[in-house]
Amino acid sequence: MKISLGPLLYYWQREATFEFYEAIAATSVDVVYLGETVCSRRHELRLSDWLDIAAKLRAAGKEVVLSTQVLLESGAEVGIMHKIAANGDYLVEANDMGAVQSLHGKVPFVAGPHLNLYNVPTLQWMAGLGATRWVMPLEMKQIDLAVMQSGRGDALQTEVFAYGRMPLAFSARCFTARHCNLPKDDCQFSCLAHPDGLMMRTRESEDFLVLNGTQTQSARVYNLVDSLATMRSLGVDLVRLSPQSQHMAEVVAVFRATMDGTLAPADAFRKLLPLMPAQSCNGYWYGQPGLDQVQPMAAV
Repeated sequence: MKISLGPLLYYWQREATFEFYEAIAATSVDVVYLGETVCSRRHELRLSDWLDIAAKLRAAGKEVVLSTQVLLESGAEVGIMHKIAANGDYLVEANDMGAVQSLHGKVPFVAGPHLNLYNVPTLQWMAGLGATRWVMPLEMKQIDLAVMQSGRGDALQTEVFAYGRMPLAFSARCFTARHCNLPKDDCQFSCLAHPDGLMMRTRESEDFLVLNGTQTQSARVYNLVDSLATMRSLGVDLVRLSPQSQHMAEVVAVFRATMDGTLAPADAFRKLLPLMPAQSCNGYWYGQPGLDQVQPMAAV
């Protein structure tokens, strides 16, 4: 199995972003997804900047994939999506059906986790459109993944979101701006103040969800480091880690050591706890509520 680093879901200062990917270039990550997938108002980096980062990562031996925005709301956003689809140098992750349509019949692509691929016929249809890799929906449990794997075909790679706050939903409304009593069109780039998202708590002061602009995330950090052996037995090709503002290189190292067999899964889980911005969860993987932390069970 390979390790992939998903697209940056947060809004960071320009220099912080460049420094982050410079550090990633020195890690054992195999595949890096780049680009703005959440909000087109995030202008610290333009497409040309992402392409500059892509070139540096490729020079460091990484496979680079350009990700498209999930929720498109304007002609300008559609135009950027078409530019990404037509880049000619890098594989593209399609995160909506508009991007799939733009790529279909032209170049192979990655079917992103937001395309709702929940059954074998849909997965085969997507492969017929040109997908060479698909990212499992975050809510899918391992038993359902086993069914998908039995019918995916040998030409299609499978990638599983294995670490990070889960991107659960997208909206036309900016929740971070609303929290600051600002309109979306004059948000004053409030997301910059929250490099790992803005925690939303219940009236009982329990962590509930994380606000990230137009995106809603899980409050807890999805962590499947102790299920890597199960993924390998299911034929998973890549495990996806989602960027966080601190300790990302250390997180990558823990996953790599676990995959290589030099670190026991239980020890890996313990080593990750102080590196995470919140508590761990893995409920979806076991068909339980997503915020649950379930003890690992035998491979399917």
